[in-house]
Amino acid sequence: MKNFLSLVFLVFLVSCAVTVKGNDGKDGKDGVSAPIKTTVQSVKQSMEYLASDELEGRKTGSIGIEKAAVFIENYFKKNSIKPYFKTYRDSFNLEDVVGYNIVGFIEGNDPKLKNEFVILGAHYDHIGMGKEVNGDVIANGANDDASGTVAVMEWAKYFAKTKTNKRSILFTLYSAEEMGLKGSGHLAERLKKENLNLYTMINFEMIGVPRAEEEIVAYMTGYEKSNLAKKLNEYRGKEIIGFFPKAKEFQLFFRSDNYPFYKAFKIPAHAISTFDFTNFDYYHHVDDEADKMDFNHMIDFINKMIPALEGMINSASQEIKMNDE
Repeated sequence: MKNFLSLVFLVFLVSCAVTVKGNDGKDGKDGVSAPIKTTVQSVKQSMEYLASDELEGRKTGSIGIEKAAVFIENYFKKNSIKPYFKTYRDSFNLEDVVGYNIVGFIEGNDPKLKNEFVILGAHYDHIGMGKEVNGDVIANGANDDASGTVAVMEWAKYFAKTKTNKRSILFTLYSAEEMGLKGSGHLAERLKKENLNLYTMINFEMIGVPRAEEEIVAYMTGYEKSNLAKKLNEYRGKEIIGFFPKAKEFQLFFRSDNYPFYKAFKIPAHAISTFDFTNFDYYHHVDDEADKMDFNHMIDFINKMIPALEGMINSASQEIKMNDE
């Protein structure tokens, strides 16, 4: 009986343990054990709602983006992610339009390091309506940027459940990105005025489709400005973030929600993406819909990033630094 109970307990442990799989699909080789894993079901459920016709393209100031905000707020509440301000909303005015970023917060568990912050962000707004195609005029914005939004939500859930973060984390979803980075600009200025001790910031932009097999999983904008990509790869134990020449050519570093934080804080603040202009034809298009997303790629990317993020969030000293330019 004792041996039988021991066997049952062992089976229970094995069934509960989760391993982030390596590129070869095998457990443990280039993966890490984790007590929680992003699933296709959870990613698909969030993506299909945020990119649904009901939300009418999530234009800032619209009823659709209000529904998206409520959805994200409820997700944070359900997963025990606290608001950083009095509520989850960081509101701002753009003439006659009211915008609001959604800001979740998980305090660090180290008495000293919890005073340092890491920001993980993405924009949850989109353009609303687009050029009509076969009677469809709603630009759903699945890849741009419901995909990044869902990734940030999943990491928030992970850290809320595992409590593995020594530094404090802000999970920031921005509106008015499509109006010129207005949401992230407002939040960066507000946090700067409040003297937030910001260590690093990463923005996730369009991660819903995979790159070609011969390419590195993702690329980072402003690659040469800091050692962030190098350190993330070290923490992961494998190169998953690389340099992309077109990102520099098109000056993408200055065109996404990382830039206001770099400008305000002068710290490593970059965007990471898997969209490389060859793997998705529907930028600002009505066919940027959830059914065009590769959910297996998304969960693979989200899970692969966890040890990289944990390394950044938990390092004993501030190893990520700006490079001399």
